[in-house]
Amino acid sequence: MYIKDMSIGDQFEGFFLLQDAFAKTTMSGKPFLSMVLSDCTGTIDAQIWDYTGPVTPKDTGAVVKIRGTVSEFKGTLQITVDRLCLADTNDQYSVGDLVPTAPIDVEATWRKLLETVDTIEDRDYRSVCKEMLDKYGERVKSIPAAKSIHHSFLNGLLMHTTYMLQTADFLAGLYESVIDRSLLLAGTLLHDFAKCEEFTTSQLGLVTDYSMKGQLLGHLVMGAYEVANVAAELHVPEEKSVLLQHLILSHHGEPEFGAAVQPMCAEGELLSYIDMIDSRMEIYRETLEEVPAGEFSRRIFALDRRIYHHN
Repeated sequence: MYIKDMSIGDQFEGFFLLQDAFAKTTMSGKPFLSMVLSDCTGTIDAQIWDYTGPVTPKDTGAVVKIRGTVSEFKGTLQITVDRLCLADTNDQYSVGDLVPTAPIDVEATWRKLLETVDTIEDRDYRSVCKEMLDKYGERVKSIPAAKSIHHSFLNGLLMHTTYMLQTADFLAGLYESVIDRSLLLAGTLLHDFAKCEEFTTSQLGLVTDYSMKGQLLGHLVMGAYEVANVAAELHVPEEKSVLLQHLILSHHGEPEFGAAVQPMCAEGELLSYIDMIDSRMEIYRETLEEVPAGEFSRRIFALDRRIYHHN
């Protein structure tokens, strides 16, 4: 049973992601575990009374198997749990049922990304892309693009990068008199690769936090550093290496939005806009899925406004 389908009085047994957990005591001193459970359709609060383990707050991010009953508290559905245990290797469940995944054909999208890279005409830029794909490709294919805000689901970085590549390819042709297509496509491909090192993830692949390096350096600096090393290993001319690094360091557009430097070439400027377009359109897509036609959304922090779902 999915969370979105639950009704008061439903009794069920199933698998959920333990999104959060808190060990508490009642006013009479009895221990209980308060939890937030989730699946691919949403989240729900849950409690198990007179409980001391083995599941604890340290198991946040794990898959749990529960048996319980849906009830209501202050107008909100919750689950009163009768039995709770960690899922083990013998349990059969679908990861796609527990966590959100990108609304794409993953293998077809991955092929599209690789095919686009093969069309990069400049040998140096293409070789850097190929080497980076060899190092990070499988993680780029699977991880989310963010902890929250946009593309925060499995395969989110693949979706974000491939959509951006398609946009970059079109705009490179439209503005071919000022845009080096090879540089733009290479920078677009590589702009978020270091998120593979920036994030820490749960056993199911969702982003749970930022790594030590991710917090101290960030994916722009780490990405530029890795590209510089790869370019040096491949004996790529210094100017091309520096231009690629510049696109990565400037792709957030302005320092107030996290850019290390402002874009100082046409490809960097265009990449920052492409990144903004794709991230904001994804915010719209995710928000509109939850808003009935003819109504306004709540205030969206990343957009600093409410949005309207028109017919």
